[in-house]
Amino acid sequence: MDRSDPAAQRADRSDTLGRKVREAELATGLAHTMSKNDVLDGYLNVVEFTGNVYGVEAAAHAYFGTTAAALTVPQAALLAGMVNNPSLYDPYDHPQQAKDRRNVVIAVMAQVAMITPAQAAAATAAPLDVLPDGPVVPGSTCMAAAPDAGFFCQYAVDYVEKAGITADQLATGGYTIRTTMDPAASAAAKAAVEANVPTRQNGVANTFAVVRPGHDGHEVVAMVANRNYGTDAAQGERATDIVADPSNVFGAGSSFKIFTTAAALENGTVVFDSALPNPATDCFTPPNANRHTACYPVANDGTSYPDPISLQDALATSPNVAFVGLEARTGLPSVIAMAQRLGLRDSLASNDAGGTPVTDPADPRSQDPQYNQPQSQYFQNLLSFTLGVSPVSTLEMANVAATIDSDGVWCPPNPIEAVTDRDGHPVAVPQQACEQVIAPGLAHTLAAGLSQDTVSGTSAAAARTAGWTRPDIGKTGTTNASESVAYVGGVGGLTGYAASSMVFADGTHPQELCPGSPVHLGDCGHGAFGGTVAAPPFFATMSKLLAGTPDVPVPGPDPAYLQPAPHPVGG
Repeated sequence: MDRSDPAAQRADRSDTLGRKVREAELATGLAHTMSKNDVLDGYLNVVEFTGNVYGVEAAAHAYFGTTAAALTVPQAALLAGMVNNPSLYDPYDHPQQAKDRRNVVIAVMAQVAMITPAQAAAATAAPLDVLPDGPVVPGSTCMAAAPDAGFFCQYAVDYVEKAGITADQLATGGYTIRTTMDPAASAAAKAAVEANVPTRQNGVANTFAVVRPGHDGHEVVAMVANRNYGTDAAQGERATDIVADPSNVFGAGSSFKIFTTAAALENGTVVFDSALPNPATDCFTPPNANRHTACYPVANDGTSYPDPISLQDALATSPNVAFVGLEARTGLPSVIAMAQRLGLRDSLASNDAGGTPVTDPADPRSQDPQYNQPQSQYFQNLLSFTLGVSPVSTLEMANVAATIDSDGVWCPPNPIEAVTDRDGHPVAVPQQACEQVIAPGLAHTLAAGLSQDTVSGTSAAAARTAGWTRPDIGKTGTTNASESVAYVGGVGGLTGYAASSMVFADGTHPQELCPGSPVHLGDCGHGAFGGTVAAPPFFATMSKLLAGTPDVPVPGPDPAYLQPAPHPVGG
């Protein structure tokens, strides 16, 4: 009641006769509703020790590295003695006073026959035996979370704050927040990315997110990176949420061809079994061109692609010319809108540097469209969009795959299962409503188109090496200079998982990514590819999560998308 009133708080703590009378009245009332054991139990759960340690369970961890249930007699006696005056009986600052006080408690325990005289003698002779350099107290922020939970923790905090629970309420409200994080998924993903790129590898990040598809919610089950969430860059830590934020500033490469394909199928520009023009090189005129506008030159990576090429084969093998041509015919506004609908909400709201659009007139960047416009506006006339050259969120790309596997239903990637207050009452955490953003038939047709990447496409060799044979959807991505590679996929449909793995240069001197054990920066000629470098963590993680479960087939194309006609937008 007096949380925001310091004067009232001081009055509440003042040593006055009135305060003592009020406390006596409260104690008398409490005695009629609770047993002495219950009162003691409640007190011991909240009593303050030194070093911002509250309650005996926390104290057992902080002083002895154990649980309250496992405390020995001398350990329990030390904590029981401390509550009378935690500062005076602090075992670190005042070890002798703490020991003397502990021994008084032990003597009383023997006096009331809670322990035998022999046990009392042994306990009295025992050293304090507290943890060195303690008390060892977990940090109060997500940077103190376990290595596979830090980025998830920060995303969960940001999520509930955006939902209306303030930072002050989180700090003082006594909330219990139950998240959707799956420890098995997080551990498997963390092991996979660290095997691919060590935590302290110079200049190379591997982010990974896993989302459960669903018609009424997309639960986030893992958000990890080879990096850990923290402030020590030398130890491979990063102080921003590089999994949730559009931190991959180099882009997700050809995985953005998903959006061009979806928009083209919906518009009727192509059908599922269309053949796409695919010369080795071409030059395309941007949408809003005049006689001074130069065409946009595009070349395929190699000369082995057929011309024309089927849509499904194009998705599997990823020729650039075919997709830039398809994007030009479909229209950039439709392609960008499709990316937003399928899941790139925050990414497209950021600027082309991955930050908030700069609008301050005093900032020179406010005059530069690359910085002052959201990506959704900036790329309206840039045919490079389908090649995935823009900053993007790993989590949002995983949610794109979840939307496809959810029969075209987009839901916000949700990390929260439930929130209760200090009295155990539910606390509402509002979220955006799920939306049928594309027709189920389009989602199934898109999934069918993406079902060959691990069979005959750009990740097939890595899949065979990993022993991966499950039906799935997938799309690789590699940026032009190999500063970023990506794999976006899903397995198991509505009953499985969707995920995104991105490996990108994250240091102050970005270079080409080179494959190897580990992945590293260098000048290796052809560089890394999404299929060879970003896909293996997907196979490793999903193999562990789905071990022992049956295969779930990928749906075939909907007959409506075999006909050359536009289709209804959305559901």
